[in-house]
Amino acid sequence: METDRAMSRVWLEVDEDALIYNYRLAKSLCKPETAFICVVKANAYGLGLSRTVKTLYEAGADWFATATAEEALAVRRALPDAHILVMGAAESAYLGRLIAEDISVTVNTVEEGRAVSKAAEACGKPAKVHIKLDTGLHRLGFCSAEEALPMIGLPGFFIEGIYSHLALRSREQSKAQFTLFMDAVKQLKNAGARPQMLHLLDSIGLTRYPEWQLDAVRVGAFLYGNVPVSWERYDEGRAVAALKARVTRVAVAAKGEGVGYDDTPLERDTLVATLAAGYVDGYSRALSKKGYVMIHGQKAPVLGLVCMDQMMVDVTDIPGVKPGDTATLLGGGISLREYAALGNLNRNESLAMIGRRVPRIYLRQGKIAAITAEMEE
Repeated sequence: METDRAMSRVWLEVDEDALIYNYRLAKSLCKPETAFICVVKANAYGLGLSRTVKTLYEAGADWFATATAEEALAVRRALPDAHILVMGAAESAYLGRLIAEDISVTVNTVEEGRAVSKAAEACGKPAKVHIKLDTGLHRLGFCSAEEALPMIGLPGFFIEGIYSHLALRSREQSKAQFTLFMDAVKQLKNAGARPQMLHLLDSIGLTRYPEWQLDAVRVGAFLYGNVPVSWERYDEGRAVAALKARVTRVAVAAKGEGVGYDDTPLERDTLVATLAAGYVDGYSRALSKKGYVMIHGQKAPVLGLVCMDQMMVDVTDIPGVKPGDTATLLGGGISLREYAALGNLNRNESLAMIGRRVPRIYLRQGKIAAITAEMEE
């Protein structure tokens, strides 16, 4: 996609140097022998899956984790030699393809395990399996080692890993989860399981409990600039994403009138700038009348309700705003942390919701290295 078309309406700028920096910063917290699994679910947290995994791979990453089979297959298309793990529930319709493509799958129930075994036998190739244990998050996984025992010795079943996920409610609860996990692993090993990888920690877990690294860690948010704020060095992380949009119209709305679908009366004659971005592009409606954007280096408060494809901001006090100007919605002077707080949003959600029709512009040393546009694929 040509640059002028990519930047004609709304676009996301991805700083690949910052992405690589964050990857190396997170990896520096790991022991040399710890495998580093880059979590790239949800379109690499909104940054664009294919380009992001290639960038991380070039930086040294060789393990990737997704939530779904489709995501995993997309990673395989981009990286023929990478190790890939699907962390979501095993999707029976995809098992044959995943096994054939040498993609590891998660098994959470006896039924899933039997389906994987059947698919592996049909493929004539062992399935790489990670057994998920529910130690207190209560989302997915076997609730005990006893429940998972039938997985040991299933035909076509190679138990590559065993893992769990911390709920991170408190240190005491995390310690209890760690103890439950290690006890369950011991039981499974005593029953004959020989996992190559034990993993428990995510981005927050890595910064809070580095002593529990085990054989691997799974890091997602940290890579994309959402460094855990509980970490004493969180300000060392770098922002990766900047969402920007064009001003398409500038006009005066009289005192007492409402803007857009909102009937709140304006308190003064107001110069209103319309931006070519809306909630379907990733600017949450929750930021209506709360958020602001940056235009000409100054804050322009959001007026009225954010629409599907457009939004309006107050530029009364910003001289010279005109159609074609650039507004920064996220990034620059608006940190991910502040942006999420303004809309009472989760920080990961704030990135992952950026619309798939939004072109991604990838920067290296401040220059455009690549542009992807899903609507042109």
